[in-house]
Amino acid sequence: MNNKTIAELARGLRAGEFSSVELTQDYLERIRQFSALNAYITVTAEQALAQAEVADKRLAAGTADLLTGIPVAQKDIFCTDGVKTSCGSKMLDNFISPYNATVVEKLNAAGAVMLGKSNMDEFAMGSSNETSFYGSVQNPWNVSCVPGGSSGGSAAAVAAGLTAGATGSDTGGSIRQPAAFCGITGLKPTYGRVSRYGMIAYASSLDQGGPMTRTAEDAAIMLQAMAGFDEKDSTSVNMPVPDYSAGLNQPLSGLKIGLPKEFFGEGLNGEIAAVIETAVNEYRKLGAEVKEVSMPNLKHAIPAYYVIAPAECSANLSRFDGVRFGYRCENPADLADLYTRSRGEAFGKEVKRRILIGTYALSAGYYDAYYLKAQKVRRLITDDFKSALAEVDVLMGPVSPTVAFGLGEKTGDPIQMYLSDIYTIAVNLAGLPAMSIPAGFVDNKPVGLQIIGNYFAEDRLLNVAHRYQMNTDWHKQVPKGFE
Repeated sequence: MNNKTIAELARGLRAGEFSSVELTQDYLERIRQFSALNAYITVTAEQALAQAEVADKRLAAGTADLLTGIPVAQKDIFCTDGVKTSCGSKMLDNFISPYNATVVEKLNAAGAVMLGKSNMDEFAMGSSNETSFYGSVQNPWNVSCVPGGSSGGSAAAVAAGLTAGATGSDTGGSIRQPAAFCGITGLKPTYGRVSRYGMIAYASSLDQGGPMTRTAEDAAIMLQAMAGFDEKDSTSVNMPVPDYSAGLNQPLSGLKIGLPKEFFGEGLNGEIAAVIETAVNEYRKLGAEVKEVSMPNLKHAIPAYYVIAPAECSANLSRFDGVRFGYRCENPADLADLYTRSRGEAFGKEVKRRILIGTYALSAGYYDAYYLKAQKVRRLITDDFKSALAEVDVLMGPVSPTVAFGLGEKTGDPIQMYLSDIYTIAVNLAGLPAMSIPAGFVDNKPVGLQIIGNYFAEDRLLNVAHRYQMNTDWHKQVPKGFE
């Protein structure tokens, strides 16, 4: 059962082929069996079985939703009432959330069963899931490689069949890049489409929660439950949520695809470029038209991002001071010592690095030179996307310039680590929706095709992805040993 899609499991539950309790027990056993992957920080077995029992009653009564009884994992960035919410950090290792994030509430209301909290880079700062206080996550396709980050635990859990679906968050590619590295489907919605309430903030103008699943059909099912206006979130957009599953099978005849030439230049692995070209040719067979587009300001995306995101992180993480909640140093001499040692002892190197960069960029005398200029560049990048998407329906390209790299390979070189998000970061700066779908392999490691859409056009993205998956079988591939 562990390699069935959410849609297949939902049909099986409704047909009475198995119960949610049986399904949940099966996943919990697999989590124990493959614990070496380190995909989970916390496993909530008792809670999951209790939720499964309630789901079985809903199924028997005929009041079930599509997600009722389906086991899912919550990235440990989403607050969960009564369960540790650590954000992958020593700072919150002792934090038991007193409330649920809106995403958690919505999935609970749909009847989903939470298996546990998935591992992640500390405070979502990382591209390899190696900055977690709880240790690195292994990639099921090659356990000596990273799963990507920061949603690496969620991606690895879906790929290895340790959950049917999972939540992730994407600040600069943290859903799409691990989805690509682990050979699954990952969707970053339009900024404001999914509530950020209860999702611990890294960079508030960039963070967005989304689903991580085997297929686009499953992503549509999860997004249906997750999306919608939330009065608790001032950045949530008040607009109707379409039926994401309704248009999945629309034909692609006449679809206009743009290939940004900036995505295919120096730095892109040639074999990955060939995989993307093959995927685009599949769309040609489905009736799509393909043209090259240019977005000249994309080259500024990484420097702009690594001013804006650290600046926002330095403000957001100031709340973790050892006073109200979270880690507190022992026997502080005074208030200054409390702040200094609590933060110094509980934050990891990458988090400290970004706080320092952000504080510097926001300091008097440097604000205009760095932060303000980065925001102006952000507008130019957004304008480039708007111009390109006025000519085409979607943009396509690689997710990452390489496939999954070795554990420890880039930890000593932050710049090389940052460059692994070179094709994803600009999407967050513009607030657009985008997704990664499996498109092939290089060196027996998955390659993701990135599809970028216009604002609030997630239904079109899902349609484009689903039609591709109906004509290929990359999304059906399972890592050896995890069948």
